[in-house]
Amino acid sequence: MAQTLAEQILSHAAGRTVQAGEVVTARVDLAMVHDSIAPSVIRILHEQLGAERVWNPDRIAVAIDHVAPAANLQTAESQNNLRSWARSQNIRNLFDVGRGIAHQVLIEERLARPGLLIVGSDSHSTAYGAVGAFGTGMGATDIALALATGQTWLRVPETIRVQAHGRLRSGVTAKDVALKIARELRADGATYQAIEYHGFDSFSLGERTTLTTMAIEVGGKAGIVPPNGPALANEYAPSWLTIEPDARYSRTLEINLDDLDPQIAAPNHVDNVTDLRNLGRINVDVVYLGTCTNGRHEDMAAAARILRGRRINPQVRMMVVPASSEALQLAIADGTISTLLAAGATLGTPGCGACIGRHMGVLGPTDVCLFTGNRNFRGRMGHPDAQIYLGSPEVAAATAVAGYIASPNEIERT
Repeated sequence: MAQTLAEQILSHAAGRTVQAGEVVTARVDLAMVHDSIAPSVIRILHEQLGAERVWNPDRIAVAIDHVAPAANLQTAESQNNLRSWARSQNIRNLFDVGRGIAHQVLIEERLARPGLLIVGSDSHSTAYGAVGAFGTGMGATDIALALATGQTWLRVPETIRVQAHGRLRSGVTAKDVALKIARELRADGATYQAIEYHGFDSFSLGERTTLTTMAIEVGGKAGIVPPNGPALANEYAPSWLTIEPDARYSRTLEINLDDLDPQIAAPNHVDNVTDLRNLGRINVDVVYLGTCTNGRHEDMAAAARILRGRRINPQVRMMVVPASSEALQLAIADGTISTLLAAGATLGTPGCGACIGRHMGVLGPTDVCLFTGNRNFRGRMGHPDAQIYLGSPEVAAATAVAGYIASPNEIERT
């Protein structure tokens, strides 16, 4: 029987042919743990599971990215303990403060590769599907079990196929596609299902990552882009990982890229999405460009193209936090950072930044924020009375100039 990409990857990991609905024990290719949840994972690993050593230190990655650099004494102590633990376990894939967000870094380091089963202690571990892997987030107990045994158990998910047609117009981006998918599927529309993204062969690796990081925002267990097209030309995909035309999908969502407008998710839900042109005038205090969804070099460069020769509105504070040190270095080399700074933006340490509302730009009670991240839940980035709107890097740059949520085409016409 023909299989979806998720079924193929989990069949390989389980050592037998599996289909949606089966509960399987599968071999883990890579496990990731980050600073915020690491103390719980380590405690469960040693105290509850009784494991003195991890199963394979070369198959484990540790990232200090969520509160990086540390914002208080308790966090600093916790991160020091994590560093010591990683050294004691001989874990060489330790990505410390400033290297960046785990998801972006693991893709850059080519630890995430086509066909792998990757589990992470962060819900946006669906990001790894950008390279054709099965990436999924798990809780502390499941991650500890993976660290101890190199195995995990899960139910093989059904798969939703997203089929794109046409090409994006000027001012419309992969983030708009991701928000459109959330608009159509709703927040629970893909609960415990995989999403396959078809018709995106021309998308860059960064654009694919924007799609897959947001798979979890519609409940997805995984989001997988077939490892085809120029973006994956230098990436080896196993011969058994192929699109099988007769694979069974739970549904197909058709997306016409030709007709897509810039999309905005209004407070306080990711699926509360509308066309920007129907939003009305929303004045903004903070523009935040960053996160695993839209903090790459190409995202910063896209914002810089709009901000070049312009100044940020005096009523707006713009924070730029690169997703990784590699993204930052590229942005420095080509002048992107100098353009953003000349326009009036503020630069932060590569990492998650204020995305989880713990440091580096948290929102106050009256703040209205245009955010290029993935979540706009009440209280997500600081005070529960703050208002968070989600949009693309281009919309973020246009908004920073206008002082209200604006389309990039509107600014570029002026």
